[in-house]
Amino acid sequence: LLGFMNDTAPTSSVVTLGNNSGVNANDVTYLMYAWHSVEGYSKFGSYKGNGSADGTFVYTGFPVGYVMSKRVDSADNWTVHDVGRDPTGNPSDSYLLLDDTAVEATYSTALVDFLSNGFKWRGAVNYGNNSSGTYVYMAFSRGTGFKYSNAL
Repeated sequence: LLGFMNDTAPTSSVVTLGNNSGVNANDVTYLMYAWHSVEGYSKFGSYKGNGSADGTFVYTGFPVGYVMSKRVDSADNWTVHDVGRDPTGNPSDSYLLLDDTAVEATYSTALVDFLSNGFKWRGAVNYGNNSSGTYVYMAFSRGTGFKYSNAL
């Protein structure tokens, strides 16, 4: 990931872009979203998959209701799992593919558990828990138990 950022980690106020055409080509318009974690509401980070039905647990510190993830060490889809899509199932087997024409799908087995303090992968699949894959994620709370608010 840092190769796109000129091998410079971003700070709270500066993102350095290299000359990679995927992020900084001439005469091309780009859109960048910059997020930060808010205790009790949102968490952003990375984790390693383990390829097991007893998959990787990601601690967020709040009850998770939405997870978007993508494998970053190989080509794979952006996926979304959320409690609204599969309200009766936990672990959830329904998901969205954000960059695929298949869009919404259901996997043959459960994929992710939404827990009171994080989420845990249950399926050994590329878009969440492949063996030793590196993933980035964004997780949001179910809307309960906010510790702080950024509202003015």
